[in-house]
Amino acid sequence: MRVLFLCTGNSCRSQMAEGWLRHLAGSGMEVESAGLEAQGLNPAAVRALADRGTDISAQASKVVDAAMVARAQLVVTVCGHADAHCPALPRAVAKQHWPFDDPARVTGDAATIGRAFEETCHAIEMRMRICYRIHSRYSRGQFGGPYCHHCGKYCKWN
Repeated sequence: MRVLFLCTGNSCRSQMAEGWLRHLAGSGMEVESAGLEAQGLNPAAVRALADRGTDISAQASKVVDAAMVARAQLVVTVCGHADAHCPALPRAVAKQHWPFDDPARVTGDAATIGRAFEETCHAIEMRMRICYRIHSRYSRGQFGGPYCHHCGKYCKWN
């Protein structure tokens, strides 16, 4: 399975999603993330995942290109702007929208901002764990179909 996470700036949410799925799937899936523009990897996103034992410090912020889209079997947008401006996808590529709050938009002291990143990181982790578990069980034939009880629809993780 080849998954592309797409966000506006590829600095936080899509990077966290890529990191979590890479961590969970190992070499079992090809995972990448990109943005409509490249805003650089947010250090707070790196810290949030590092605090949970996942290192994304070597990931780089990238702009989505036609080759990435062509490689993907599933494109997941993680913000409304990327969902609305997602490049045209080939018919064989499935698309899902999983909106997550943008922790980079939170203002306040360091503790408030840190909590926002932790909350978003946790929300992304839970989504990745649930959907990866469903994908794994379906791939092993433990389910009769690819219905994702978390998403409430037929999941394209197969």
